[in-house]
Amino acid sequence: MKLTYDWWLLAPVLIPAVGSVFLLLLDALLPRLGRVHWALTAILLLAGAAAAVPGALPSADNPRETLCLPTGVCLYSVDHVGVGLQLTALVSGAVIALLALPIRVPAERAAIQATLLLAATAGATGVVAARDLGSWLVLLELATLPAVALVALRARRSAVDGALSMLMTALVSFAITTMGVALWFAATGSALFTGNAVLNASRDADSRRILVLAVVFIIAGLAFKMSLAPFHAWTPEAFGGASVPIGGFLAVTSKAAALAALLVIFRGVTVLGTSALAAIGVLSAVSMTLGNVMALREKNALRFLAWSTVSQAGWVVLPLATVSSRAVLSAAAYLVVYAVATLVAFAVVTALAHADGRDHAIGLASYGGLLRRRPMLAVTLALALLTLMGLPPAVIGLVAKVAAIGPVAGGRLWVLAVIAALNAMLGVAVYLRWLRILFGARKDPDQADRLHPVHHALVIIGACALVVTSIAPHSLLQIVGR
Repeated sequence: MKLTYDWWLLAPVLIPAVGSVFLLLLDALLPRLGRVHWALTAILLLAGAAAAVPGALPSADNPRETLCLPTGVCLYSVDHVGVGLQLTALVSGAVIALLALPIRVPAERAAIQATLLLAATAGATGVVAARDLGSWLVLLELATLPAVALVALRARRSAVDGALSMLMTALVSFAITTMGVALWFAATGSALFTGNAVLNASRDADSRRILVLAVVFIIAGLAFKMSLAPFHAWTPEAFGGASVPIGGFLAVTSKAAALAALLVIFRGVTVLGTSALAAIGVLSAVSMTLGNVMALREKNALRFLAWSTVSQAGWVVLPLATVSSRAVLSAAAYLVVYAVATLVAFAVVTALAHADGRDHAIGLASYGGLLRRRPMLAVTLALALLTLMGLPPAVIGLVAKVAAIGPVAGGRLWVLAVIAALNAMLGVAVYLRWLRILFGARKDPDQADRLHPVHHALVIIGACALVVTSIAPHSLLQIVGR
């Protein structure tokens, strides 16, 4: 059999994948370039994002396909939602690389970290378009395993503990997901994620039961990667032990990969009806509630953001508890908004940690009086927190929450809708804790250096992005075709 190739369509995946090999060769030829690797990483990821932009245009074909067999089956297919998730992964990866650029690490470690980030982002970009079981599983793990090494390379005890926790979770997740994939193949007799295969399997009672079990296994495996409770235990440890930029990578790029993988499954199983999606609704409700409750008592900023990720993951998958035609768009739109707000929050924490020292950016109490000490950082962080809680003037956050809860209300899942509404109110109390500290009593650090120009620029760009998207929410949501 002969495959057809569209290299331009594959470019968003190929550029970071080939770029990771290029960086290794460059490091072998020109060792100790140090921070140059992070600059090249950002350039490569932005180049990949530029290659993906044509697919996000309204005039682009939907879906766009390549790696097509003579039988007409295509192994790579990406629609507007997929392109939006690819852009989210690539741009967030570039931002993380730029956040890491000013941070001093041994030169040989910088090359390895940059290579791992490129490889993980390539996996996150490719999994959204994979339509066969093998490629989907391999790309999903490619998006996961390098992130474990990125956490461990901080070379502190807390980082090693977080990496071990994440590694054990990744291994369990892989085993569960692989079992689900095997059951999927047993039920459908197909190595592809297609609605037709699912529909044929659902007509036989025994095959249908096996298929539902396969979906449950796959959702459980992906729940580990999404930080959905009760599969979230690794998240606070990994966030707290990793360097601040890598925490941002775990919070955003990794979550884009996990949602992308979940949407590939979701499109195929909607023909089974709501019974197959009940597990998603339960995970969503538990994650929102547990994440908010634990964040209410958290005193560490990075662990606070970890619990925020657990809670927000519940909101991301909330629309997928229904078979609504808007579910995929709503989930992707919420993830994009969450990604922007969370990246901005991590940019502020990174800038503060680099200027004042990590100890002055980790404890929530150390943000006391930040508005008077560093007003730009305080205002930007406040906008990010308001977006996550869904309150004006960060209108984009409110739009995202309405979009997420809309399919649930439309599907008459009233219990889940009420739980989401209660958690929206609880979330306000969660993020107001940090906001109150920002405007609280003055607390000066022992040393107060100027912000690094790269961090300064990223914080300003982040603030502008939140302002512009709140004024014109459609400017952000249209990248997923909403």
